[in-house]
Amino acid sequence: MGRTDRAEFVLENLRERIDRPTTELEYDTPYQLLVAVILSAQCTDDRVNEATPDLFEAYPTVEDLAEATPDDIYPYIQSITFPNNKSGYLAEMARQIVERYDGQVPSTVDELQTLKGVGRKTAQVVAQVAHNADALPVDTHVFRVANRIGLVKEDATTPRKVERQLRRILPKEDWGEAHHLLILHGRYTCKARTPQCDDCPLPSVCKHYDRLQKLPDPIDGLNSSKGRYYCKTSDHYFDTPDVHVDRYDIEQTACPHCGSMQVFRTKSGTPTKQVKDYRVNG
Repeated sequence: MGRTDRAEFVLENLRERIDRPTTELEYDTPYQLLVAVILSAQCTDDRVNEATPDLFEAYPTVEDLAEATPDDIYPYIQSITFPNNKSGYLAEMARQIVERYDGQVPSTVDELQTLKGVGRKTAQVVAQVAHNADALPVDTHVFRVANRIGLVKEDATTPRKVERQLRRILPKEDWGEAHHLLILHGRYTCKARTPQCDDCPLPSVCKHYDRLQKLPDPIDGLNSSKGRYYCKTSDHYFDTPDVHVDRYDIEQTACPHCGSMQVFRTKSGTPTKQVKDYRVNG
Protein backbone atom coordinates (compact mmCIF):
# COMPACT_ATOMS: atom_id res chain seq x y z
CA MET A 1 0.00 0.00 0.00
CA GLY A 2 1.33 3.42 -0.96
CA ARG A 3 1.54 6.30 1.50
CA THR A 4 -1.41 8.16 -0.04
CA ASP A 5 -3.70 5.12 0.19
CA ARG A 6 -2.42 4.39 3.69
CA ALA A 7 -3.20 7.96 4.75
CA GLU A 8 -6.73 7.72 3.37
CA PHE A 9 -7.29 4.45 5.25
CA VAL A 10 -5.89 5.94 8.46
CA LEU A 11 -8.12 9.02 8.37
CA GLU A 12 -11.23 7.00 7.53
CA ASN A 13 -10.68 4.65 10.45
CA LEU A 14 -9.67 7.32 12.95
CA ARG A 15 -12.77 9.34 12.06
CA GLU A 16 -14.88 6.36 13.10
CA ARG A 17 -12.98 6.05 16.38
CA ILE A 18 -12.62 9.73 17.38
CA ASP A 19 -15.87 11.69 17.62
CA ARG A 20 -14.51 15.21 18.15
CA PRO A 21 -11.09 15.70 16.54
CA THR A 22 -10.23 19.05 18.05
CA THR A 23 -7.89 20.58 20.59
CA GLU A 24 -8.35 19.56 24.22
CA LEU A 25 -7.13 22.94 25.45
CA GLU A 26 -9.96 24.98 26.94
CA TYR A 27 -10.35 28.52 25.57
CA ASP A 28 -12.97 31.05 24.50
CA THR A 29 -11.01 33.54 22.39
CA PRO A 30 -7.94 33.52 20.11
CA TYR A 31 -6.06 35.33 22.91
CA GLN A 32 -6.86 32.54 25.38
CA LEU A 33 -5.96 29.88 22.82
CA LEU A 34 -2.58 31.50 22.16
CA VAL A 35 -1.80 31.66 25.87
CA ALA A 36 -2.86 28.04 26.38
CA VAL A 37 -0.79 26.76 23.47
CA ILE A 38 2.31 28.61 24.70
CA LEU A 39 1.81 27.06 28.14
CA SER A 40 1.28 23.59 26.67
CA ALA A 41 4.85 23.30 25.37
CA GLN A 42 6.31 20.21 27.08
CA CYS A 43 3.29 20.15 29.38
CA THR A 44 0.03 18.20 29.35
CA ASP A 45 -3.21 19.81 28.23
CA ASP A 46 -4.84 18.70 31.49
CA ARG A 47 -2.34 20.64 33.58
CA VAL A 48 -2.72 23.71 31.38
CA ASN A 49 -6.51 23.52 31.69
CA GLU A 50 -6.17 23.44 35.47
CA ALA A 51 -4.09 26.62 35.50
CA THR A 52 -5.70 28.84 32.87
CA PRO A 53 -9.10 29.62 34.49
CA ASP A 54 -7.50 31.64 37.30
CA LEU A 55 -5.02 33.21 34.88
CA PHE A 56 -7.80 34.32 32.53
CA GLU A 57 -9.89 35.61 35.41
CA ALA A 58 -6.97 37.79 36.49
CA TYR A 59 -6.10 38.83 32.91
CA PRO A 60 -9.27 38.52 30.80
CA THR A 61 -7.86 40.41 27.79
CA VAL A 62 -4.52 40.71 26.08
CA GLU A 63 -4.43 44.37 27.17
CA ASP A 64 -4.70 43.27 30.80
CA LEU A 65 -1.89 40.75 30.33
CA ALA A 66 0.25 43.39 28.66
CA GLU A 67 0.18 45.42 31.88
CA ALA A 68 1.49 42.47 33.92
CA THR A 69 5.08 41.64 34.76
CA PRO A 70 6.51 38.13 34.67
CA ASP A 71 6.47 38.16 38.47
CA ASP A 72 2.76 38.99 38.39
CA ILE A 73 2.02 36.09 36.04
CA TYR A 74 4.26 33.48 37.67
CA PRO A 75 1.94 32.49 40.60
CA TYR A 76 -0.83 31.57 38.16
CA ILE A 77 1.34 29.21 36.09
CA GLN A 78 3.81 27.86 38.64
CA SER A 79 2.36 24.35 38.22
CA ILE A 80 3.22 24.48 34.50
CA THR A 81 6.57 23.29 33.15
CA PHE A 82 9.19 26.05 32.87
CA PRO A 83 7.03 28.72 34.58
CA ASN A 84 9.85 31.27 34.78
CA ASN A 85 10.42 31.23 31.04
CA LYS A 86 6.75 31.11 30.15
CA SER A 87 5.73 33.97 32.43
CA GLY A 88 8.26 36.11 30.60
CA TYR A 89 7.01 34.92 27.21
CA LEU A 90 3.40 35.76 28.07
CA ALA A 91 4.17 39.25 29.33
CA GLU A 92 6.27 40.14 26.28
CA MET A 93 3.88 38.43 23.83
CA ALA A 94 0.94 40.46 25.14
CA ARG A 95 2.85 43.73 24.87
CA GLN A 96 3.84 42.91 21.30
CA ILE A 97 0.22 42.23 20.32
CA VAL A 98 -0.96 45.50 21.84
CA GLU A 99 1.86 47.56 20.31
CA ARG A 100 2.15 45.92 16.90
CA TYR A 101 -1.29 44.49 16.18
CA ASP A 102 -3.66 46.90 17.99
CA GLY A 103 -4.61 44.24 20.53
CA GLN A 104 -5.70 41.67 17.93
CA VAL A 105 -4.07 38.23 17.88
CA PRO A 106 -2.49 37.81 14.42
CA SER A 107 -4.17 35.30 12.11
CA THR A 108 -1.24 34.19 9.95
CA VAL A 109 1.56 31.80 10.82
CA ASP A 110 4.25 34.30 9.79
CA GLU A 111 2.83 37.08 11.96
CA LEU A 112 2.29 34.79 14.93
CA GLN A 113 5.91 33.68 14.75
CA THR A 114 7.06 37.25 15.40
CA LEU A 115 5.67 36.98 18.94
CA LYS A 116 7.76 36.01 21.96
CA GLY A 117 7.48 32.32 22.84
CA VAL A 118 5.74 31.40 19.58
CA GLY A 119 7.54 28.91 17.35
CA ARG A 120 6.33 27.34 14.13
CA LYS A 121 4.23 24.63 15.77
CA THR A 122 2.51 27.03 18.17
CA ALA A 123 1.82 29.49 15.35
CA GLN A 124 0.33 26.79 13.15
CA VAL A 125 -1.90 25.46 15.92
CA VAL A 126 -3.31 28.92 16.68
CA ALA A 127 -3.74 29.82 13.02
CA GLN A 128 -5.46 26.53 12.21
CA VAL A 129 -7.69 26.23 15.28
CA ALA A 130 -8.66 29.90 15.69
CA HIS A 131 -8.71 30.96 12.04
CA ASN A 132 -9.08 27.69 10.10
CA ALA A 133 -5.83 28.37 8.25
CA ASP A 134 -4.27 25.79 5.95
CA ALA A 135 -1.77 24.43 8.45
CA LEU A 136 -0.59 21.01 9.55
CA PRO A 137 1.23 21.35 12.88
CA VAL A 138 3.53 18.48 13.84
CA ASP A 139 4.00 17.90 17.55
CA THR A 140 5.57 14.90 19.28
CA HIS A 141 2.41 12.78 18.85
CA VAL A 142 1.99 13.53 15.14
CA PHE A 143 5.70 12.92 14.59
CA ARG A 144 5.60 9.54 16.34
CA VAL A 145 2.35 8.29 14.83
CA ALA A 146 3.14 9.36 11.27
CA ASN A 147 6.49 7.58 11.43
CA ARG A 148 5.21 4.46 13.15
CA ILE A 149 2.34 3.92 10.74
CA GLY A 150 4.47 4.68 7.70
CA LEU A 151 2.75 7.84 6.49
CA VAL A 152 6.19 9.35 5.97
CA LYS A 153 9.49 8.00 4.67
CA GLU A 154 12.38 6.84 6.84
CA ASP A 155 14.20 10.10 6.17
CA ALA A 156 11.47 12.15 7.92
CA THR A 157 13.66 12.69 10.96
CA THR A 158 12.41 16.15 11.99
CA PRO A 159 8.95 17.67 12.53
CA ARG A 160 9.49 19.94 9.51
CA LYS A 161 10.24 16.95 7.25
CA VAL A 162 7.19 15.11 8.58
CA GLU A 163 5.05 18.16 7.90
CA ARG A 164 6.29 18.48 4.32
CA GLN A 165 5.70 14.80 3.54
CA LEU A 166 2.23 14.76 5.11
CA ARG A 167 1.25 17.83 3.11
CA ARG A 168 2.09 15.94 -0.10
CA ILE A 169 -0.20 12.98 0.62
CA LEU A 170 -3.11 14.63 2.45
CA PRO A 171 -5.73 16.86 0.78
CA LYS A 172 -5.36 20.44 2.01
CA GLU A 173 -8.91 20.45 3.32
CA ASP A 174 -8.00 17.54 5.63
CA TRP A 175 -4.86 19.03 7.17
CA GLY A 176 -6.47 20.46 10.29
CA GLU A 177 -8.57 17.39 10.97
CA ALA A 178 -5.60 15.08 10.34
CA HIS A 179 -3.52 17.03 12.84
CA HIS A 180 -6.08 16.49 15.60
CA LEU A 181 -6.81 12.86 14.68
CA LEU A 182 -3.13 11.92 14.79
CA ILE A 183 -2.57 13.80 18.06
CA LEU A 184 -5.49 12.13 19.81
CA HIS A 185 -4.55 8.71 18.44
CA GLY A 186 -1.02 9.20 19.74
CA ARG A 187 -2.18 10.52 23.09
CA TYR A 188 -4.63 7.74 23.92
CA THR A 189 -3.80 4.70 21.76
CA CYS A 190 -0.41 4.89 20.03
CA LYS A 191 1.33 6.00 23.22
CA ALA A 192 5.06 6.62 23.33
CA ARG A 193 6.03 3.97 25.88
CA THR A 194 3.06 1.60 25.82
CA PRO A 195 1.24 1.61 22.47
CA GLN A 196 -2.19 -0.01 22.80
CA CYS A 197 -1.93 -2.10 19.63
CA ASP A 198 -4.71 -4.46 20.77
CA ASP A 199 -7.12 -1.52 20.83
CA CYS A 200 -5.94 0.09 17.61
CA PRO A 201 -7.96 0.18 14.36
CA LEU A 202 -4.82 0.44 12.20
CA PRO A 203 -2.63 -2.68 12.65
CA SER A 204 -3.32 -3.91 9.11
CA VAL A 205 -1.52 -0.88 7.67
CA CYS A 206 0.92 -0.03 10.49
CA LYS A 207 4.62 -0.67 9.85
CA HIS A 208 5.45 -0.46 13.55
CA TYR A 209 2.90 -3.15 14.38
CA ASP A 210 4.32 -5.35 11.62
CA ARG A 211 7.82 -5.01 13.10
CA LEU A 212 6.54 -5.87 16.58
CA GLN A 213 4.99 -9.07 15.24
CA LYS A 214 8.36 -10.14 13.86
CA LEU A 215 10.03 -10.06 17.28
CA PRO A 216 10.93 -13.51 18.65
CA ASP A 217 8.40 -15.19 20.93
CA PRO A 218 9.33 -15.40 24.63
CA ILE A 219 11.05 -18.58 25.82
CA ASP A 220 9.73 -20.45 28.85
CA GLY A 221 11.86 -22.33 31.35
CA LEU A 222 15.13 -20.40 31.15
CA ASN A 223 17.48 -20.84 34.11
CA SER A 224 18.29 -17.41 35.56
CA SER A 225 20.88 -18.94 37.91
CA LYS A 226 23.09 -19.58 34.88
CA GLY A 227 23.12 -15.94 33.77
CA ARG A 228 21.02 -12.83 33.16
CA TYR A 229 20.79 -13.52 29.43
CA TYR A 230 20.39 -16.51 27.13
CA CYS A 231 21.51 -16.70 23.49
CA LYS A 232 19.20 -18.92 21.46
CA THR A 233 21.65 -19.16 18.58
CA SER A 234 24.51 -20.68 20.58
CA ASP A 235 22.47 -22.08 23.50
CA HIS A 236 24.64 -20.01 25.82
CA TYR A 237 23.99 -18.21 29.14
CA PHE A 238 25.88 -15.06 30.08
CA ASP A 239 25.74 -12.01 32.36
CA THR A 240 27.54 -9.29 30.42
CA PRO A 241 26.27 -8.70 26.87
CA ASP A 242 27.89 -7.03 23.91
CA VAL A 243 26.13 -4.24 22.04
CA HIS A 244 25.69 -4.35 18.28
CA VAL A 245 24.10 -1.73 16.01
CA ASP A 246 21.56 -3.22 13.61
CA ARG A 247 20.61 -2.08 10.10
CA TYR A 248 18.13 0.43 11.53
CA ASP A 249 20.94 2.05 13.55
CA ILE A 250 19.50 0.70 16.83
CA GLU A 251 21.79 -0.55 19.58
CA GLN A 252 20.83 -4.16 20.30
CA THR A 253 21.91 -6.56 23.02
CA ALA A 254 24.17 -9.22 21.53
CA CYS A 255 25.78 -12.44 22.65
CA PRO A 256 29.48 -12.02 23.55
CA HIS A 257 30.10 -15.62 22.44
CA CYS A 258 28.75 -15.57 18.87
CA GLY A 259 27.50 -12.03 18.26
CA SER A 260 23.89 -13.11 17.72
CA MET A 261 21.13 -10.68 18.63
CA GLN A 262 18.73 -13.56 19.40
CA VAL A 263 19.11 -12.82 23.10
CA PHE A 264 16.52 -13.30 25.85
CA ARG A 265 16.20 -12.18 29.47
CA THR A 266 16.34 -15.26 31.63
CA LYS A 267 14.02 -13.98 34.38
CA SER A 268 11.15 -13.18 32.03
CA GLY A 269 12.02 -15.12 28.90
CA THR A 270 11.37 -12.01 26.80
CA PRO A 271 13.58 -11.03 23.87
CA THR A 272 15.90 -8.06 24.29
CA LYS A 273 15.55 -7.08 20.65
CA GLN A 274 14.02 -3.63 20.05
CA VAL A 275 12.18 -2.28 17.05
CA LYS A 276 12.87 1.16 15.62
CA ASP A 277 10.83 3.89 17.28
CA TYR A 278 10.52 7.62 16.85
CA ARG A 279 11.10 10.57 19.16
CA VAL A 280 11.43 14.26 18.45
CA ASN A 281 14.97 15.23 19.40
CA GLY A 282 15.49 18.38 21.39
